[in-house]
Amino acid sequence: MDTQVMLRQIIRSDIQAMTAYAVADVPLNCIKLDAMEMPYRYPDELKTQLGKLLAEAPENLYPNPATSGLQEALRQTFGISDAANIVLGNGSDELIQLLTMLVAKPGAKVLALEPSFVMYRHNARLFGLEYVGVSLNQDFTMNLPAVLAAIEKHQPALIFVAYPNNPTGVCFERDEVQMIIDLAPGIVVVDEAYGAFSRDSFLPQAGSCERLVVMRTLSKIGFAGLRIGYAAGHPMVMQELTKIVPPYNMNQLSLAAAKFALQNQNWITQHIDILKQERSRLSEALLALGIEVFPSEANFITVKVNDAEKVFETLWQNNILIKKLHGMHPLLAQCLRITVGTPEQNDAVLNILKNITTSILKPN
Repeated sequence: MDTQVMLRQIIRSDIQAMTAYAVADVPLNCIKLDAMEMPYRYPDELKTQLGKLLAEAPENLYPNPATSGLQEALRQTFGISDAANIVLGNGSDELIQLLTMLVAKPGAKVLALEPSFVMYRHNARLFGLEYVGVSLNQDFTMNLPAVLAAIEKHQPALIFVAYPNNPTGVCFERDEVQMIIDLAPGIVVVDEAYGAFSRDSFLPQAGSCERLVVMRTLSKIGFAGLRIGYAAGHPMVMQELTKIVPPYNMNQLSLAAAKFALQNQNWITQHIDILKQERSRLSEALLALGIEVFPSEANFITVKVNDAEKVFETLWQNNILIKKLHGMHPLLAQCLRITVGTPEQNDAVLNILKNITTSILKPN
């Protein structure tokens, strides 16, 4: 038998049918506004301090995330209750995977709103769980009656709620999310990857309810390269989650750099404030161009145009990369997602859009 044929028979057919998560390969001089990364880097003084710190990190030894001091630094910086346990992940992606694995029993179901982060669905299928997607309203607000009906019908073991939502930027009503938590039969993960840019958070409630797990990340506030995610929740659930966290899932350099970052919280806060101001300015400028702009509480803006493909390609031809959402979900037809950049980067986007013909730019 041909070797490739034999391997095809061995490898899971459902995995063979999947598509890998695509990471854009872009030139170094490209204005990269596709992945919600912080556009600012440390000044030279902080880079030098960090360099010295990393040089002292014991790269020859296995890390022990539990005794690294990062959990306590996170607790103090973000006001996480002593009632909550904190589990570290190699980015939020690992925590999503582990939380899904935690409930992966025969017949178990995962529920999420759609469109939302694609890895909720991906991991449910990877671990053999049935995935239930509940569509949002046309304006990307939550269809609460549909969500509650789906919970009642499917009794999901795990529910993911991105708060604010990705890729839309819309933040659901707090009372709606609380109702999901109150009525859920299983674990509810409130994914606050963009919580630093939002008006509200469930993080203060972490530890107070057995069903609630609040997940956050350092990626969106300036440190995507470190791959530091964390989940806070009731000790009963988090102690079970700890049992399936791979040993040494973090690394010495990231742990050291993350603690250093939290010691310089003023730098983080300053640049979050700049991006929130730029988010407002960019939204207003896009609206002035006649573009449909969805209200965002994240570090990106989702818009709807008449020809998303043409707008995307025009920006790309001018060395600006944004995210084309068109084709990912019916509600995202002709939608684009623009990461909020520096004022200069945002002006570059606006200058290109001003020169695109109205028939392409304005939605019908």
